[in-house]
Amino acid sequence: MMTGLALLWLAALPCESAPRELQQLAVLARGEPAAMEAHLEALEPRWEGLPLRSPEDETPSARAETATRRIQAACAPPEPAPEAQPSTADPARLQEILSRPEFALARQRQGDVLQRLMRELKALLEELLQTREAQSFATGTRTLVLVLGFAVVLFAMLRLRHWRRGPAHRGGGTETGAAALELDSPGEHLERARTALGARPREAIREGLLALLSSLEAKRLARPDRVKTNRELVGELPARGASAQLTGEVERLVRWYDRAFYSLEPVPPEDAARFVDEVERLHQGLAGAMA
Repeated sequence: MMTGLALLWLAALPCESAPRELQQLAVLARGEPAAMEAHLEALEPRWEGLPLRSPEDETPSARAETATRRIQAACAPPEPAPEAQPSTADPARLQEILSRPEFALARQRQGDVLQRLMRELKALLEELLQTREAQSFATGTRTLVLVLGFAVVLFAMLRLRHWRRGPAHRGGGTETGAAALELDSPGEHLERARTALGARPREAIREGLLALLSSLEAKRLARPDRVKTNRELVGELPARGASAQLTGEVERLVRWYDRAFYSLEPVPPEDAARFVDEVERLHQGLAGAMA
């Protein structure tokens, strides 16, 4: 029955769109790693709760590799079973399905194996102690079993505590060790954007976004790094002193950039030119306010 439920769950996954999702992950990992976290956060609900992220991944490239590996594993077609397969192979097939990452929660239900083994060991020792030959050391053996049981429980509690604290420590190290995104001056980014408009519109809007971030950083309204997403940078603007009008304009530009850059469709050159023009006007306004 568990095998049928697992196959029904796999059938509900949007595997028909898996090639497009994997291509988009590759584009993000190469072109805009800062947006990887937000993209995975939005992608997981579409995959029916399939965990696409791992707390052990410290870089956007590692996050992309984990998500790609898990989507491919979830959408891999099941191996056809031989017609004359004996019934003894069913448990092995079930174990192979439950060993996949998406069934991690099902494996957690086996956490009481240690308790069952302890109960079986205790029952065996009690049966042994009921024989006449073992009556002489019955009390000592019972004490030994209790001591061993207490030691096993204590060891398991210490391991559980270490396991729970491990991800938190790794997460804290990632946050404090985030490298700042090194940007050139807004003028340099705008110049490169103008040069790329004709042949590489997608690269042009990327340089336009970097020019926008550089302008905000010069006004100390933002501190771009390789971990924060564009949405997070926009959310920090009011706290850093940006006006409501400036925040709204930056948010509009960032939303358009995210839709255009992460789309699989080509970026029209005229739309890219308009985006670069608006970024340049915003930069000139910020430069005038600084003067």
